Amino acid sequence: MKVPFSPPDISEKEINEVAEALRSGWITTGPRTKQLEKEIAAWLGTNKCVCLNSQTACAEMALHILGIGAGDEVIVPAYTYTASASVVCHVGATLKLVDSTPDSLEMDYDAVERAITDKTKAIIPVDLGGVPCDYERIFEIVERKKHLFKPANDIQRAIGRIAVCADTAHSFGAKYRGKMVGSIADFSGFSFHAVKNFTTAEGGALVWRTIDGVDDEEIYHKLQLLSLHGQSKDALAKTKLGAWEYDIVGTWYKCNMTDVAAAIGLKQFERYPGMLKRRREIIARYDNALKPLGVKGLPHYTAEHESSGHLYITEIPKITYEQRGEIITKMAEQGIACNVHYKPLPMHTAYKELGFDIKDYPNAYNHFAHEITLPLHTCLTDEQVGYVIENFTEILREYL
Repeated sequence: MKVPFSPPDISEKEINEVAEALRSGWITTGPRTKQLEKEIAAWLGTNKCVCLNSQTACAEMALHILGIGAGDEVIVPAYTYTASASVVCHVGATLKLVDSTPDSLEMDYDAVERAITDKTKAIIPVDLGGVPCDYERIFEIVERKKHLFKPANDIQRAIGRIAVCADTAHSFGAKYRGKMVGSIADFSGFSFHAVKNFTTAEGGALVWRTIDGVDDEEIYHKLQLLSLHGQSKDALAKTKLGAWEYDIVGTWYKCNMTDVAAAIGLKQFERYPGMLKRRREIIARYDNALKPLGVKGLPHYTAEHESSGHLYITEIPKITYEQRGEIITKMAEQGIACNVHYKPLPMHTAYKELGFDIKDYPNAYNHFAHEITLPLHTCLTDEQVGYVIENFTEILREYL
């Protein structure tokens, strides 16, 4: 039996909607993208949403909106994918990485507080695997550190503290203390990449909490400019009779979402509640089989939060780095694709060259060395889930 790691869940609904978009004569940013933005904002409980071509673009645009750049510092967990941190480098700010705690993949919040200086302008927490971070703890920290905060522009003054720009790439549909993730942090960026729960093939969405004294429409308009070369009219607006005239107000970026991509998203959105339910069912089966063996997993569903169930991350106690590789290979020999989430940033060449050393992040390394991610997606059949459990438990017994 073959069990792929994370294929996209695409039905005839998505295929037909894409075909309709292609037949419509309008395939770049247009009515479908605008409709998807409205539906996402309404679901998450935000006033506005901007759909772009990736979560990375969303995260970077949030930093641009905040005016973060050279001389500023941004705090990011060491245990994450590069997109959480590379955007800080893109805008010219200084990246500060923080270790995990010994018993959690979340960043060490005490270390976050210690890392804050009068140059800190944002914290980028990560909802790893779809599990919401401790938003309350983070907001308590930035409130306690308000006396250090030195705003450099109007939007920073309006927020009045370090901004919380959450990397919610994995957590579309998650809830924290009854609130939808996306309505909690100052800015939140979701990923709709091909391997995510909800996909537009490539894409992402940026949402934000309303900031007192700042017009949501003004932020939306600025994001349109930032994502389309600084052009004052998009292609759809220019189709109106006599409306060819436009201006370039900044030498900015090109990262808009197309209507072809949005067509996938509109039909995914109709199916998404059922997809989230299916992920929860699979996680329950994995938990029931693996927890008795001492395998540690993410706390996807608790009294405090409800995960989007994006990744089934496991930590295997007592195994070595080499044994982890053996287990993944043995699973592959049975036709089961596994993965590792993530190799901590200080282990990568780009971050070594920035001066980071994994020796300074021992907890992140220890989590990484024992981590194996099992297939978790809505194309899995019950039979495949059982096959994964049967093989994984049998292989693990050789090492436990």
